[in-house]
Amino acid sequence: MATTGKKRVYVAHAGGTAGMRRTDRGWAPERDFLEPLLRGLPEMAHEAIPEFAFHEHDPLLDSANTTPAEWQEIADDLARRYDEFDGFVVLHGTDTMAFTASALSFILKDLGKPVIVTGSQIPLCEVRNDARRNIVDSLVIAGSFDIPEVCLVFGGRLLRGNRAVKVVADGLDAFRSPNYPELGRAGTRIEIAWQHVRKRPDSPLEVRSVGRANVGSLRLFPGIGAPVVANILKPPLQGLVLECYGVGNAPDRDEEFLGAIRDATSRGVVVVVCSQCLEGRVDLEDYAAGSALARAGCLSGLDMTAEAAMTKMIYLLEQNLPPDEVKTKMQIGLRGELTPRRGGR
Repeated sequence: MATTGKKRVYVAHAGGTAGMRRTDRGWAPERDFLEPLLRGLPEMAHEAIPEFAFHEHDPLLDSANTTPAEWQEIADDLARRYDEFDGFVVLHGTDTMAFTASALSFILKDLGKPVIVTGSQIPLCEVRNDARRNIVDSLVIAGSFDIPEVCLVFGGRLLRGNRAVKVVADGLDAFRSPNYPELGRAGTRIEIAWQHVRKRPDSPLEVRSVGRANVGSLRLFPGIGAPVVANILKPPLQGLVLECYGVGNAPDRDEEFLGAIRDATSRGVVVVVCSQCLEGRVDLEDYAAGSALARAGCLSGLDMTAEAAMTKMIYLLEQNLPPDEVKTKMQIGLRGELTPRRGGR
C-alpha cells in the first residue's frame, strides 16, 4: 500500500448481508464479490476516505452461523495487522453483530485503536441499500478519530460495541445502546461524544482467548416448569444468563424452581440475571421475587445487555478462573460494559 500520509484502515470482511447476492436459496455471502463493488463507489476517491486494505475471511458467513471460534478468528486477524494500521473495520451480519462486538471488546484487552463493527440490512449490490452509508461512515470514523475501543456503527449511530443491541429486525436504523449514551453521530457532520469514550490504555494490546465454554441462556416466561430449568442447569453447564422480568424478578413461590438454581450455584455454576427489558438495571434487592434469586446464588447483571453478559461470561470462564473470581468480575466493569453500583468500582 502506497504511503500518502493518510491514515490506513484494515477491513476484515467476515460475511453478512452487505456482501451477499441473491441465489435460488435466498441471499447468501459470495466470495470476491464485495470488494470490487466497494472500491467502485465514487466516494472511495474522496480525500476523507482513508487508504484501506481488504481481507475476506474464509468462509464468509451469514452471522447466524457465527460461533466463539469466529470471534477468535476475527480478533487474531486484527491483532496480526495491529501495528500496520491506524484503525479497523469488521464487516459482519446484523443478527449476531452485538454478540461479536461485545466479544471483541473483551478479547482485545488494552485496545488502543478504533475497531468498528458494521454491516447492513440490504446488500451493497442493490440499488437501494444501507451498506454504502454504513461502510463509508465506518471507514471515515476508523481513519479520522482515535477512539480506543470496539464500536458498532449503524444508521448514523456510533455505539459502544458491548452496549449495543439489535432492536429492529428489518429496518435500517436497527441498533441502539439502551443503557449508555451514544459515542457519536454521523449526520451532516460526524460528531464524537468524547466524554463517553474510554481513555486510551497505557499497556500494549493483549489478545485473550475464548473457547467453547459450556454456557446457556434462558428467558423466563409465566408458568415455566422447574424441570426445564433443572435440565438446562445440568452438568457440564458452567454458566447461565437468566433473563428475568423487570429489575430481576422470578417466581419465588416455586421452591422446585429455586431449588434447581440453588443446586446449580452450589456446584459452581455462575448464574447472572439480566432483564428482559431493554432499559434499566437489575437489582435483586428491590422485590422479594428478586431477593429469592440472590439467596439461591444468582448475581445481578446490573445494566449489561444479555449479549454482553453472555460474551463476558464466556471470556471469563475461558481464563480458568475460580468460580468465585468469575462471579466477582462479572459485576465489575472491564471494558465499559456496565455501570457500576453507586460507590462501586
